[in-house]
Amino acid sequence: MTGKKVPSDLLTVIGLVILTDLFVLTPGLSDTVLRNILGLPLVLFLPGYALIAALFPAKSDLDGIERTALSFGLSIAVVPLIGLGLNYTSWGIRILPILISLSMFTFAMCGLAYLRRAKLPEADAFEVPFKEMALTLKAEILEKPEPGLDRVLTVILILSILLSVTTLFYVIITPKEGEHFTEFYILGPEGMADNYPTNYTLGESGKVIVGIVNHEYGPVNYTMELRLENRSLPLPENMQQVTLVHNETWEKPLTLTPPVEGKDMKLEFLLFNESDKKTPYRDLHLWVSVNSTGS
Repeated sequence: MTGKKVPSDLLTVIGLVILTDLFVLTPGLSDTVLRNILGLPLVLFLPGYALIAALFPAKSDLDGIERTALSFGLSIAVVPLIGLGLNYTSWGIRILPILISLSMFTFAMCGLAYLRRAKLPEADAFEVPFKEMALTLKAEILEKPEPGLDRVLTVILILSILLSVTTLFYVIITPKEGEHFTEFYILGPEGMADNYPTNYTLGESGKVIVGIVNHEYGPVNYTMELRLENRSLPLPENMQQVTLVHNETWEKPLTLTPPVEGKDMKLEFLLFNESDKKTPYRDLHLWVSVNSTGS
């Protein structure tokens, strides 16, 4: 093969990776179902295929079925290793570092595969014959003289395969919804579920951390209230109304300054959702005591 010709299978892999990157990173496109459809091959097939292409550049190295099976197997092996490596970096295991790492790995393996194939005679270098496959399929369906019933059955078989693949993709990319709920919690000043400030001197302040996690499978507008013995206490403006999308977490520190004296008073944290503004959707409480100054 010449040094200028890039094999069509490698071009297809590179094109799919670039297309996936666009659908993941571009606002608007990232919300479409095509993002999930394109993301599956990037995780489950393309890195392994590119690695196999680099390791076995000749036709005689592996047949098509072996290449396909190993492509899936090596992708399943390579992707976790890349994730493990990212876990020990400052980037961590997040969508952008993973996307960049998988894309760069696949590009690098495609480049190496191209260089290794370029050193082989054109007849020996592996290449997927897309054009020949399309012409063969066309001849089988349209040009081969077959009885009418056989041709109809062939078309039905092809349509059934396409329908099965489409259904499989739909099942994979459309996760079943679990229970709809909201996490509502308070933590102590160290970010742990203990050491809450419960004993105060009048005028003294304490700090807690309030958290909300939306598992409602859709955006929710929350309203929060703070009450001491059924008496409303002021809240910062950015804590009164909170809007979260599905699986979004919100945490904010809250400074508490009980305004009245009392023993074992009920300090309530009330969370309302948009469907009912009168009945708390979630509620938490602490028992606090406030003594007068110097007592």
